Amino acid sequence: MDMGHQISSDVAFTPTVKAIQARKGSRAGYAQMERRGGWETKITPDLAQFIAAQRSIFLATATADGQPYIQHRGGPPGFLRVIDDETIAFVDFAGNRQFISQGNLADNPKAHLFLIDYRHRRRVKIWGEARMVEGDDALVASLMPADYRARPEQVLLFTVHAWDANCPQHIPVRFDAEEVAALVGERDARIRVLETEVARLSGLVPRTPDA
Repeated sequence: MDMGHQISSDVAFTPTVKAIQARKGSRAGYAQMERRGGWETKITPDLAQFIAAQRSIFLATATADGQPYIQHRGGPPGFLRVIDDETIAFVDFAGNRQFISQGNLADNPKAHLFLIDYRHRRRVKIWGEARMVEGDDALVASLMPADYRARPEQVLLFTVHAWDANCPQHIPVRFDAEEVAALVGERDARIRVLETEVARLSGLVPRTPDA
């Protein structure tokens, strides 16, 4: 937790934000949450399970003067790894080689991870600090997803300061292509079973003579 924040949620609820909350009527509810200590600051078992299931994430960084940047990162389930109760890591695969996130982190380590599960309509916001680790082959090997066709470039280590799970409002329900294919396969298999049963029963039931 950043020692500059007295309450974990202060990482997002600045004085200006709190003033707007007061003006718009939501401050009392959040103040009650703050009296209980604010948001979680450690990775809980539930969050670790959610992280392990992710295939697509968004990493937000900012330049030294505050210009924000959001980058997508993806991989098979498990590419995003929990190292301990305050550290998340993933292999940064070679891409277009702009290195914007890496440059931003070199000047400003503050970062944000945004995770969203469309199927279960759940999203998690994680505030913290991050850094890129280059040249550590052992670390890359320990984090590289097995049999995944991508070229590792480096590793991102993310230290969690606070996290919050949003309500499911306005999140559309979506399925991965593999999930849809599996569901369609199950449906088609069931249809074949039923067609076989219909054919068997049709052979047992005598036909009614034509009138």
